[in-house]
Amino acid sequence: MTEKEGTFLVTHADEASVTLRDVVDSQVLTLSENPGLEAGTVIEATLEAEPPMEVTYTVADLAAEREIPVEVVDLEPTAQAKDAAADQPVGELTTRERAGTGEVHVLTVPDGETAATAEEVAADEETVARAGRLGVDRVEIRTADGVVSVRYLPD
Repeated sequence: MTEKEGTFLVTHADEASVTLRDVVDSQVLTLSENPGLEAGTVIEATLEAEPPMEVTYTVADLAAEREIPVEVVDLEPTAQAKDAAADQPVGELTTRERAGTGEVHVLTVPDGETAATAEEVAADEETVARAGRLGVDRVEIRTADGVVSVRYLPD
């Protein structure tokens, strides 16, 4: 029997089945039954392929399940984030490791598109998948004119 261990984003869940996406390699897997998972959560698990065709999986071991909140907060980006944005053209992204755990992504956006970009990042399931891959507990999005700072933070 084929096993796959990793961190997965639950992209779809209903009473009968669940669709997962591995946050590292983006492989999409389907569970043949729902063990109580909800869309948007991140799980750390070992999955086993079901014979004979091995196209669906069951959860052999659920090590952790968590929701990773993503929120746009009413705070300015840090001075370091603003400095990074000042050195890059509109439409570019700078990624910096945080001291300790996590990352900070700084996007420069056209004037007037800051709020819409922040909301788009907050709604994007890839933001949660990246947080799961980084092993963080929350995502904080800060904005200033032309700058969106996405902070992947431990609890």
